[in-house]
Amino acid sequence: MPKDAPGMKGYRTRNDGGELRQKRGDTHVGTVENKYNIDFGVRSDMHLQTLLDREGVDSLKKLINKK
Repeated sequence: MPKDAPGMKGYRTRNDGGELRQKRGDTHVGTVENKYNIDFGVRSDMHLQTLLDREGVDSLKKLINKK
């Protein structure tokens, strides 16, 4: 399986329409913080969807760029 696009980390799965799938909302924020070396200033066991709702964004990419 080839890498997806230049600059992307590893292999990414896509949905049936060809778009990259969204990160699961029940992922712990601590997992995201470790992967992207960023600190959101919340408990690490908070679910990603809760943080997205709290920050008023609808994707992980927008959340990271907001930080």
